[in-house]
Amino acid sequence: MATDQHAVVRVVLEHHGTTFAEELGIDVAKNTPSPLFRLLVASHLLAANIDARLGLRAARALNDAGWTTAEHLAEATDDERHEVLTEARFLRKRRTAELLGRTAHECLDRWDGDLRRLRDEADGDTGRIEELVADFSGIGAVGADIFVREVQVAWPEHHPFLGGRATDGAAALGLPRTPERLAELTDEGPEAFCRLSCALVRSDMADDAAELRAEARG
Repeated sequence: MATDQHAVVRVVLEHHGTTFAEELGIDVAKNTPSPLFRLLVASHLLAANIDARLGLRAARALNDAGWTTAEHLAEATDDERHEVLTEARFLRKRRTAELLGRTAHECLDRWDGDLRRLRDEADGDTGRIEELVADFSGIGAVGADIFVREVQVAWPEHHPFLGGRATDGAAALGLPRTPERLAELTDEGPEAFCRLSCALVRSDMADDAAELRAEARG
């Protein structure tokens, strides 16, 4: 028996409908330099080939250290960043500490610490946004995917954005694999779609598509 796609969307949101930014207390919708930079750093940490919980824990630790802007993170030394990542039990701590420092300086040098300038440079071109974000040291395509998926709540010209892993999650759940078709199942705009796309990523990470589809069938 076919599973109703609206029911699948409802169930996956019930289980996984919190974005990574929300979990970290980052108010991306404010569209100001600090939350945008915090999202960039979180995207870097989450892009590592590790358990997402480690990336989230490291992002919280950097925030707790007060490094919530490009200026503050750039002022910290590699050793200071390494110490915080060590306390957070992150992997590849030394290399990550160095890359985060480079990212902070790159943000300052190219965008004056304000990623809204990057948005202006892209001029509504989602592919260009992905390229510009991927250019930061250590972030790459996976980190850019995470950033654009979550920043669409503040930069709606990039809505609907799904990304690779969310597309995989949608396919496993029997949902449309194109963002435009998937957006038709959520009629509440960028914020709702962002939550759904992140829920699809979390479902893919949890490998729980079969269980969620069974629950949706009732």
